Amino acid sequence: MERVSYISIAVFCSVLLGMGVAQAHVPYLETDDYTDDDPFEIPRTIRQSLAAYAWLEFDEAGTEDVDVYTFDVKWSWETNVFIETLVPVCAGYEDFLPAFAIVGPGLPEPSAALPFDIPQGQGAIVVENLEPGEERPQFFEPFGDKDYYQGPNFEQVMPTGTYTVYVWDPYGLGGDYVIVFGDKEIWGISDIIRAFVETPKIRRGEELHIDCE
Repeated sequence: MERVSYISIAVFCSVLLGMGVAQAHVPYLETDDYTDDDPFEIPRTIRQSLAAYAWLEFDEAGTEDVDVYTFDVKWSWETNVFIETLVPVCAGYEDFLPAFAIVGPGLPEPSAALPFDIPQGQGAIVVENLEPGEERPQFFEPFGDKDYYQGPNFEQVMPTGTYTVYVWDPYGLGGDYVIVFGDKEIWGISDIIRAFVETPKIRRGEELHIDCE
């Protein structure tokens, strides 16, 4: 293993011990596009805090990329659904402002035009971002060793059902983003192993599709 990997793991251990697991998200890196046919499925409960490092891409023909995530709510009386998006602070991402929508049964008619079709009998909660040029708050995230633009978030107790989350860029720029699900830090052995494997990649910027020096 490269020396930098050992350093990254050592730093991760130090941060983990110093800050406590309760301030970390289980990391997942997008390797294949999350689509309607192959969405990212929340592996456990929607309450578990996880972060998916993903990418919206626009091809030469301008075809819009929409990433798709799914989750189940089984215990509505205690199921608080939390979702937010972040964008790394990189040159070229100043106006990259991804939006997202939660689609599912019993939800209202969408409040804005959507770049995808809603299944019959379902509605959508649209969570829009700021407009280009507006100032966005930033923060430093120690596990990934990066600064991020704080994006919009959603938090609400949801009724039982299966929901789909769509992420897209209304302004057609595309880029790297992080979507965070869950408000409780729940760590199993496999989650800790995943964090040790993926965190060094994130600290080296391997999840990015842009030079962020």
